[in-house]
Amino acid sequence: MLTDYELERYQRQIVLPNFGAEGQEKLLKAKVLVVGVGGLGSVVSLYLTAAGIGTIGLMEKDVVSLHNLQRQVLYREDEIGQPKLDLAVKTLHRLNSNVKLVPYPCFLTAENATEVVSQYDIVIDCTDNYTARYLINDTCVTLGKPFIYGTIGDTKGQLAVLNYLPPCSNYRTLYPNEKELVALGNVNRGVMGVLPSVIASMQVNEAVKMITGVGNVLKDTLFMIDLATMETMKFKLPVSCYKV
Repeated sequence: MLTDYELERYQRQIVLPNFGAEGQEKLLKAKVLVVGVGGLGSVVSLYLTAAGIGTIGLMEKDVVSLHNLQRQVLYREDEIGQPKLDLAVKTLHRLNSNVKLVPYPCFLTAENATEVVSQYDIVIDCTDNYTARYLINDTCVTLGKPFIYGTIGDTKGQLAVLNYLPPCSNYRTLYPNEKELVALGNVNRGVMGVLPSVIASMQVNEAVKMITGVGNVLKDTLFMIDLATMETMKFKLPVSCYKV
């Protein structure tokens, strides 16, 4: 049962049609892992915290750089050179002290993925490389966990809810050629400053819908947007019988 504090804090969500106190209680019990607290992760972590997700895992090993500040809105000029994870936890705690923040000062690896992911209900992909995405995908498939994929580059972004309610699509359904993509390495492309906020907000929206059951989840569908033209497209993805 919600406390008076929670009823007041989350009242603008609680009064939404079909949401109510029950929806907020589901959010407070949920556990969401955010892999990467950079461009996408900055916004994802802020809105998950504001929404009242009960437990939020944050995985990040990088430090703040000057060129991050054009889009990574969680950080400030006087924090350059400091660990992103430490700064994120401090800022998010100030936003909502009742949310449990679990820091992981490391990258997701084959050695730690199963142990970490198994503790969460949903994984939100805020990474910037193919190797990490395939690892997230395969771990989620093995453990039966859904993950929310997001990617950005230039003025374009993509979003999909994968491995959710089998039979379902997964990352290998979308991009089956792992060797070719991984061989490309990390490509540092330009990115419109507001683009991460657009895709990240949608990632959080999908997480909230999945947890509360309010609205239609973007299951097995690839959503694409180009901020230069404001054109959007949606493609239905085939389900997969892929197993790890």
